[in-house]
Amino acid sequence: MIPTASGHGAADPAPLTRLVGVGTAVPATSYTQTELLDAFRIDDPRIRSVFLNSAIQRRHLTLPPEGSDGRRVPERQGELLGKHRQQAVDMAVRAVTECLKESGAAPGDIRYLCCVTSTGFLTPGLSALVLRELGIERHCGRLDIVGMGCNAGLNALNAVSGWARANPGQLAVMVCAEACSAAYVFDGTMRTSVVNSLFGDGAAAIAAVAHEGIEARAGRTGPEVVKFASVIIPEAMDAMRFDWDGAQDRFSFFLDPEVPYVVGAHAEEVVTRLLAGTGLRRSGIDHWLIHSGGKKVIDAVMINLGLSRHDVRHTTAVLRDFGNLSSGSFLFSYQRLLDEGVIRPGEHGVLMTMGPGSTIETALVRW
Repeated sequence: MIPTASGHGAADPAPLTRLVGVGTAVPATSYTQTELLDAFRIDDPRIRSVFLNSAIQRRHLTLPPEGSDGRRVPERQGELLGKHRQQAVDMAVRAVTECLKESGAAPGDIRYLCCVTSTGFLTPGLSALVLRELGIERHCGRLDIVGMGCNAGLNALNAVSGWARANPGQLAVMVCAEACSAAYVFDGTMRTSVVNSLFGDGAAAIAAVAHEGIEARAGRTGPEVVKFASVIIPEAMDAMRFDWDGAQDRFSFFLDPEVPYVVGAHAEEVVTRLLAGTGLRRSGIDHWLIHSGGKKVIDAVMINLGLSRHDVRHTTAVLRDFGNLSSGSFLFSYQRLLDEGVIRPGEHGVLMTMGPGSTIETALVRW
């Protein structure tokens, strides 16, 4: 009953892509929500409430430097772009290195590198910089996915999975590197405080191969990627956006308070589409790896899909320990599921991300 093709489930003799390794990385510095409120001397009780009721305990961030009066000095846009470049490359290199170690592979084995980021602009792209830093072979295929936000990890995985299937036995690697602290604006308003209370810095990489090859050397067998499904909600196009804030003379991220309800209302629709033709029902899914978008987003998805707190335990734990890591969040949950050691052969998992558009992306995997 389960289709043997990725994409939209059409019959296809090509081998399925298998995920054979994962790696993550974060900056060295992290803060509790209270430490952040104190660092920016935020006394407004409404803003303090947003931070302290976020279900986040600690996040990794690279804060602006302190001035002579002990206050954090606002960074200019050029400085934020510089921070993004330094942090994104550093985290991406460390995440890919860990992922390769997990896969039993080396940088020279990579034949396709897909890099994802939305927290800054780079030309040449992140893939070229990571390729140089790791000494990846210069004829390696590359793809940079930018500006797709928190859902981009599954957009990228779809492309990586397709490349791997078209090139059996060749190793493809995807890395999501988000320096969210390079996209912060601290102006004391509720608009920016919602974003500042939520996001953290982090990178996650995953290795994929179809058929034999690197898989045979890997110590841990990962799942096959069976199918993808997505939905875009154009009427909520502006609910999540990263655009220019003329008053601050910087780029600034915006989240509409209606985001959790928009995402929750469309979650069932896209999962139904994902499972169509597979013979599976939602009750037959053993593992749910959902983007740690925020407490209200997780609750909305959980309620609309009829999931339990146990089903979303890794999603909520990643939010608690790292905040919203944007495009790589779901891979932090995936890594925790693998480390838990509870997966059995034949079980199925659904990966779900959501982001600007507004969009929801999903993937079905099978161990």
